[in-house]
Amino acid sequence: MFHQKRIHDYGVKIGRLKKGPLNAITDVEGVTVGHVTLSDGDMQTGVTAIIPHSGNIFKEKLIASSHVINGFGKTMGTVQMQELGVIETPIILTNTLSIGTAADVLIQYMLEHNPEIGRSTGTVNPIVGECNDMLLNDVRAQFIKKEHVFQAIHNASTEFLEGSVGAGTGMLCYSLKGGIGSASRRISLAHGEYTVGVLVLSNFGILSDLMINGRSIGQELKEALLRSWEEKDKGSIIVIIATDLPVSERQLNRLNKRAVAGLSRTGSIITHGSGEVVISFSTATKIPHDKPSHCLTIPTIHEEDMDEVFRAVVEAVEESVLNSLVTATHVIGRDGNERPAFQDLLKEFDIHL
Repeated sequence: MFHQKRIHDYGVKIGRLKKGPLNAITDVEGVTVGHVTLSDGDMQTGVTAIIPHSGNIFKEKLIASSHVINGFGKTMGTVQMQELGVIETPIILTNTLSIGTAADVLIQYMLEHNPEIGRSTGTVNPIVGECNDMLLNDVRAQFIKKEHVFQAIHNASTEFLEGSVGAGTGMLCYSLKGGIGSASRRISLAHGEYTVGVLVLSNFGILSDLMINGRSIGQELKEALLRSWEEKDKGSIIVIIATDLPVSERQLNRLNKRAVAGLSRTGSIITHGSGEVVISFSTATKIPHDKPSHCLTIPTIHEEDMDEVFRAVVEAVEESVLNSLVTATHVIGRDGNERPAFQDLLKEFDIHL
């Protein structure tokens, strides 16, 4: 993962399950992630694209689900996802006032690859998640253009940067610089080995709440800093969960609900002004767009296997948030606004995790 120093490189072990080779959402085979980063003065924003599989996702949909922990957000496409239980486009993450641009591009991208859309078949449901980066980014300027969204999709790869990149360029986390973070867990069940991968766009929390493995590191940093930032959580987090487990839409929804435990382990109390939205999909079963002549067969794991999967989600969400913090770099943005990077504060105050 581009040799960035991540939370485990500080000697912090999150949970007990085994990580995937990259410790990222792309450990789920077929999943790729791409960024476009726009960082220049008042422009501190970007786009992150998550591609669920390498084929035509409109023709071969994946079982999917979404869950709202706190609904202070403007996510697009989750209503139909909840009704039909499938995803049929890439997922685009960006800032709040650029969701329209992202949706326009997703629609255009899908039309280019599927000439039957709007002609011999129905329309398409674009999935867009957002967080508000207005402290560091001039969100009113709407810097995100169509070409940036296309570039993020085409840049998608199994290895990608975390922290102050892509949609995370202008985001904050626990009053510090936040952004993109990822992690994965491997689980062994009687019928096979499986992966749960998570990617977060973190933009939530206040410094004094930050916890790492039960340690109140945020309070320690606040006391060391002797600064009084406004401790009011106005942010959000988007959590993307990918897995190769054979699961139903209902089971995915159960996984989504466990993301809150991972967030809480880092100190989140899910405040009024924070939008927490979870989107998940499974690559195990492809659902054909065109109706076959036979009934579909959709394998699922037994409910008794779910506890291990719940643990994987919680651990991967927790570690993804912390990775978004420790990989983020210092940014000076709109009107000179800034937030320090967690990694810089650890060095400045000689704090060991």
